[in-house]
Amino acid sequence: QIAAFGSISAAARGMEMSYKHAWDLVEDMNRVFGKPLVAAQTGGRKGGGAQLTSVGLAVVSRFRAIERAASSAAAIHMQALQAEIDAG
Repeated sequence: QIAAFGSISAAARGMEMSYKHAWDLVEDMNRVFGKPLVAAQTGGRKGGGAQLTSVGLAVVSRFRAIERAASSAAAIHMQALQAEIDAG
């Protein structure tokens, strides 16, 4: 969401979480990876902002690939569960 909104605050609102929680998550990710995933600029006359670093973009891309693979792997099991529901 930070990439889409260009702001930690706007991304937090879009995800219905507090700015503090979003900021803490960003700090945690930066710490875990040992390098910044998000670069934030403090406010001023033109306001602040945030953007993903090249590492951040790569991490998001990898995470989306994991989501797609997991969804594909789970599809047959989800269909089986739906069949159980439909059977009553």
